Amino acid sequence: MIRHARPRRKRDSTIPLINVVFLMLIFFLITGTLAAPLDPDLALVNTTELEGREPPDALVLHQDGSLSFGGAATDPEAYMTGHGTEPVRIVPDRNVSGVRLIEVTGTLRRLGASSVFLVTEQALE
Repeated sequence: MIRHARPRRKRDSTIPLINVVFLMLIFFLITGTLAAPLDPDLALVNTTELEGREPPDALVLHQDGSLSFGGAATDPEAYMTGHGTEPVRIVPDRNVSGVRLIEVTGTLRRLGASSVFLVTEQALE
């Protein structure tokens, strides 16, 4: 009896896979630029000394949880009596309690505000 030798299975090499992944990495590094770099002679505006002000039609929620509108202390009920069902803007202090913020927005919605918007600071980082 003649035995036929089975062909040996070649082991899969991972080298081609590594090469493909490496080439993809290089491709995405080169083409992954989202925007052209700024002109090196360009000097951007410095706003560190800019005084921040709330919008004139916004409620201000202070750190202690109190509300003010136009510099005068107020509460959600008093504010909503003169503003009907229009959207309300709130400028919350950075350190105000989240529970208090949710409480105020919920009260404003129950009193008839069609929507409540939070006015925040946009940081460029």
